[in-house]
Amino acid sequence: MTTNAWRQESETPSLSEVFRTIAVGNGGTSRFRRFLAFIGPGYLVAVGYMDPGNWATSLAGGAAFGYTLLFVALLSNIMAILLQSLCARLAVASGRDLAQACRDAFPKWMSVPLWIFAELAIIATDLAEVIGTAIGLNLLFGIPLEIGIFITAADVFLILWLQNKGFRWIEALIISLMALIAACFVVLIAQADPVWGEVIAGFAPSREIFNNPTMLYLALGIIGATVMPHNLYLHSGIVQTRAFGLDLPSKREALRLATWDSTIALMFALTINASILILAAAAFYTVGQNDVAEIDKAHLLLEPLLGSSLAPVLFGVALLCAGLNSTVTATMAGQIVMEGFINLRIADASLAA
Repeated sequence: MTTNAWRQESETPSLSEVFRTIAVGNGGTSRFRRFLAFIGPGYLVAVGYMDPGNWATSLAGGAAFGYTLLFVALLSNIMAILLQSLCARLAVASGRDLAQACRDAFPKWMSVPLWIFAELAIIATDLAEVIGTAIGLNLLFGIPLEIGIFITAADVFLILWLQNKGFRWIEALIISLMALIAACFVVLIAQADPVWGEVIAGFAPSREIFNNPTMLYLALGIIGATVMPHNLYLHSGIVQTRAFGLDLPSKREALRLATWDSTIALMFALTINASILILAAAAFYTVGQNDVAEIDKAHLLLEPLLGSSLAPVLFGVALLCAGLNSTVTATMAGQIVMEGFINLRIADASLAA
């Protein structure tokens, strides 16, 4: 005898306009092609772990303490992999995103307060991302921050347009920008020329992290900037864009492939986060510039310290791409939260307006 743990049945699917729109193949499709069909959601989640907020904490940590805090970046990434795999498990097993699961599991009166708290958390996260993108526009093109913020806010229209063309278009945009970020950091790290033995040693735990209050404070900042709640809502929603089978073996395979997708993507995010910290340690810490905590100051110092006029340009391009990516996914997370908790959809809101 089985009992239904849900207080109410789910009314509509998560992100209904793209729900189960991406075919994943069947038993006749090769395992590799089925895996390729699942690649995408993990990378949308990963951009939230390399947003401008992460840049600020990683720059400050690397400039102040060298490579020591690389262990914290690794630890926070392991935590993220675990949490995101649980979100994928929820979505595949129940057919609900995290917001829908909360709505259907808790008393009805709790939906609105939970929605408000979740939206406030997303707004707080998005503030850093929008401002970071505006800083990127300012560093590259001299656009004032106020105008840059308005330009960045227009990403909601980009999302609506791309969703109408298909969810794969959003994934392609995100992955392309991530590849550009990686290319920028390959060149920057090569120019910074870090001591790789010290880099590897930085991934080992150090007692100094707990004994030094300032280092512990930055370590908590790195963890807080990495493990962000909106990614949990986002992942549990966008996993359901895949049209996997609803029988138990198909769900098990979907869960396995979705977990591989997010794990690989988050390891990529760790590489970017570690690169920011390594760049700060190699460029600033080694020459005694230990107080570089602002993105614009780091940008200003890169050219004289690395002796390359290309370095600040690549830094600005990578920052702009990271900011654009993270604002897009934060907006999608807000949509999932709004639809999941209170069943208010963008189409309904536009009709009401």
